[in-house]
Amino acid sequence: MKKYSDEVFATSLVGQNMAVICGAAGNKFLLCTANDFVSPWLPDSLLMFFNWVDSSGKSRKDVFSKIRGFHQAVIMRPEALKKYIPIMDSLTRQHLKTDWDPFQVVKVHPASRKITLALACKLVLGLEPEQTQRFSDSFAVSLQGLFSLPINLPGTTYNRALKEIDKLKQEFLNIILKRKKMVLENGEKAGSDILSRTLLDENAHLLSDLEIALYLVSLMMPSYESTSAAITFVLKYLAELPHIYDMVYKEHMEIAKSKDPEELLNWEDVKKMKYSWNVICEAMRLTPPAVGAFREAETDIHFAGVTIPKGWKVLWSPFTTNKNPKYFPEPENFDPTRFEGDEPTPCTFIPFSTGPRMCPGKEYSRFLILVYMHNVVRKYKLQKLIPDEKVLYHGGPYPASGLPMRLQPH
Repeated sequence: MKKYSDEVFATSLVGQNMAVICGAAGNKFLLCTANDFVSPWLPDSLLMFFNWVDSSGKSRKDVFSKIRGFHQAVIMRPEALKKYIPIMDSLTRQHLKTDWDPFQVVKVHPASRKITLALACKLVLGLEPEQTQRFSDSFAVSLQGLFSLPINLPGTTYNRALKEIDKLKQEFLNIILKRKKMVLENGEKAGSDILSRTLLDENAHLLSDLEIALYLVSLMMPSYESTSAAITFVLKYLAELPHIYDMVYKEHMEIAKSKDPEELLNWEDVKKMKYSWNVICEAMRLTPPAVGAFREAETDIHFAGVTIPKGWKVLWSPFTTNKNPKYFPEPENFDPTRFEGDEPTPCTFIPFSTGPRMCPGKEYSRFLILVYMHNVVRKYKLQKLIPDEKVLYHGGPYPASGLPMRLQPH
């Protein structure tokens, strides 16, 4: 941006001609205004899952369009999301008892991945935590392959990922087949998980079993990768900043004191976590859980006096705004008050993207991070064991050593 333009510049990424759209105006243009002229695009290594549906002769664009429709119809209904909060709380409490309480030191990143996958399996597929281990290994290997060179030779990361993805596909198809039978026999009593609700939807017949499987993966992958990253770095900043931790702790203890010890969190409790949400937003500003998204120009498009030719790929990234002093004064400082009162300038802070293709799991992720934070800060103070631990990127950010923390129970 400094060398070429703070609005749009050309480069080459993943072997493609790439236009990088920058700033609030660029975000608004690409994510809101230009949707009729661009389509989602992924590098070859990221298309492994989407090859499931190619053999049917349907274009990926058609499949994406149908899946977006189900995101809107099934996932974003507030009344359904609110019912998930007590389940999130219950599973998080159990997770801390088994994976945190017995130990003096915990690696936060692997632990957060474990709970986000367990919750995704429960809420998306209707599986109990003890049934999720078979997914954990496959997801871990698959994610390594998603961001590797797409060389399909025995022994390569990509080849191993393809094998695990085939296993996942069969697992999902088996689950869908069994759940269809349950829905047919029991109707509304089949379950409140997303798979059951999808099969009960009046438009469910529009999706094949493979498309339903892809739809479920598109819900679970971001939770496993991005939501766990957000949790990890929220806890990192709480450990580094005692004054921020103390204010978060005070807010959550006030909520806890208003409830019986075994009473689970609900929607009204989450609404009270206003300062905590500001802290989460500031953590996501400084360390975005996702590093951007690609589009492909379907026709020549024009922005900031530049023509982006048809067929070129376009990149949006939160890094063009999140640490820009034009939008966030003293951008390296951790300051949750940025999010009090009026929100930041539109299209400057969009961790879940924005516009028609905004992440459908935004509210799900918000609830999960807040519930996890509530349970951790009520039980522990956290001490980082590697003060200057490196942050690496593999699709999203992760601490090089897993963010080991010493637990100091209250």
